[in-house]
Amino acid sequence: MVVAPPPCAAAGRCRAIAIGASAGGVEALGTLLPCLPADFARPVLVVLHLPPRHPSPLASMLDARCAVPVREALDKERIRPGTVYLAPPDYHLLVETDGTLALSVDPPVLYSRPAIDPLFESASAAYGEALLAIVLTGASADGAAGLAAVRRAGGTAWVQRPDSAAHPTMPQAALQMAGADAVYTLEEMGRQLALLSGTSHHPHPPTGEPRDERHGT
Repeated sequence: MVVAPPPCAAAGRCRAIAIGASAGGVEALGTLLPCLPADFARPVLVVLHLPPRHPSPLASMLDARCAVPVREALDKERIRPGTVYLAPPDYHLLVETDGTLALSVDPPVLYSRPAIDPLFESASAAYGEALLAIVLTGASADGAAGLAAVRRAGGTAWVQRPDSAAHPTMPQAALQMAGADAVYTLEEMGRQLALLSGTSHHPHPPTGEPRDERHGT
């Protein structure tokens, strides 16, 4: 008999989800994101390490498989609930405190642009304890420092179980540097995300817009 892991109660307060993946990430995202039901109310921000000089078919491929819309992020685009935003090739994806996305051509981080750490760090500054950050399979340490920033700000951290990952280096690095509130297989993680649909323990409904801590909102 398969025993499901207990729900991660801390995740119930999240208003946004940030996901990072590298090697093996196409397959991992193809397993995880279709678990989101059509009424999923949070925005999902995704960085997958991509070749810099070629258009990526990933958004259209995932959009065809998912109940929620999946698109490449646009610079200055307002974050909408229930939408998955993918970092385009050769751009870092950042979250602004006014509820919009930004695309950056700042230098690569750990040889990658897009990189996971800039997404996690900017989303953490915008959402604070209302962010759920997830590290999936990968062959670098990208995402570990960002996940530590998320946890310092009171956010929730999930990591793919290293022995279930196609490439365990990234989840192992994240666990070593930041720890996690929960460690799941992709299937377990998908079930836990589906449980977040329509639920929140946050004092405000999940609007998909970050708070601006500079003004105490």
